[in-house]
Amino acid sequence: IAEIMQHALKIGCPIIGLFDSGGARIQEGIHGLDTGGLIFKTNTLASGVIPQISVILGPCAGIAVYSPALTDFTFMTKKISNMFITGPDVIKSVTGEKIDFENLGGPLVHNEKSGVAHFITENEKECFQLIKLLLSYLPQNNMENPNFISTNDKPDRQNIKLKDIVPKDSKKVYDVKGVIEEVMDKNTFLEIQPLYAQNAVIGLARLNSSAVGIVATQPSVLAGCLDINSSDKIARFVRFCDSFNIPIINLVDVTGYLPGVEQEHNGIIRHGAKVLYAYSEATVPKISLVMRKAYGGAYIALVSKDMGYDKVLAWPNAEIAVMGAEQAVNIIHRRDLAGKDAEKIKKQRVEEYKEKFLNPYDAAKRGRVDIITEEKNTRKALISCLEMLLTKRERRPAKKHGNMPV
Repeated sequence: IAEIMQHALKIGCPIIGLFDSGGARIQEGIHGLDTGGLIFKTNTLASGVIPQISVILGPCAGIAVYSPALTDFTFMTKKISNMFITGPDVIKSVTGEKIDFENLGGPLVHNEKSGVAHFITENEKECFQLIKLLLSYLPQNNMENPNFISTNDKPDRQNIKLKDIVPKDSKKVYDVKGVIEEVMDKNTFLEIQPLYAQNAVIGLARLNSSAVGIVATQPSVLAGCLDINSSDKIARFVRFCDSFNIPIINLVDVTGYLPGVEQEHNGIIRHGAKVLYAYSEATVPKISLVMRKAYGGAYIALVSKDMGYDKVLAWPNAEIAVMGAEQAVNIIHRRDLAGKDAEKIKKQRVEEYKEKFLNPYDAAKRGRVDIITEEKNTRKALISCLEMLLTKRERRPAKKHGNMPV
């Protein structure tokens, strides 16, 4: 296994692993463990050099699950795929917990809860077709660019449907996947990890026939807030795109990072910082579109020019600020709101705040928004920015590697 992986590294082509394994063979003693280490080391050396795909086609246990975890994408198939470090019998004997194979490490568990897997399919045939589709977006290795595949979708096609998909009221929800389907080349969006951390949508698509990575906040789940799991999901995908020369486009409608005691205690600061690290580190073209709102730390992570975004676009009604108008007024004018006529004063202050801060024009005046575009011209504007940036070259300071907040 390690030898064929090293060969793939040498010639610069993707590697696909088909897994159906009980892990290390007990009868072989430590030798089985050591050679597992060779596989993991080779996975690590190949990371970011050639695309690595793992396909779980049976029960996988023990050391057999670590190689897939080190690869870029993991596929699982319903009814036949399982992944776990220790099986139900061992868990029962050690902790007393009773659980079956499916609920311990089945396809739904790893696609919905753990985030270990990226794709779930009905059967093996569908699984292999999906792998072929995924490969069509990827280059052979990190020295190449993704293939240009003509989609015959017009670059100047107007996005008239966006006004029906996205409500004007920034508090109303909608499905951001409708925006992606409308703006990108028709029928080219391949969503990755669709069942995990659904408040963020990631995937590959084509824009004017060029492969791009899409990161979008999902207003219909947790109001599109970033939390621990969505931060991990976004950061890993951004690093993948950067490894393989795939431009990144953000579609942003976000109020911030998710507040809460559980989030703070489980390390939202550390996990949220992964997003900042991944985008700051990435040298591929980075384009961000603010659709309705971008507030606070999530604005910095997904939009800020000082984070290294090459082009920032906004719709005319976009709200770009530290926080929403009502929350800001409650803090800034709390003394005024303690007396009489509080409601009248609050309403007046909210309108003043909206007029002064909650629009893209103030940001544009300061050079923080490059293009303010009508919704119907979104596709055209994004294509124009992408074409300008396809030849982008950017170098980072020489170092062994950074220390990402994992």
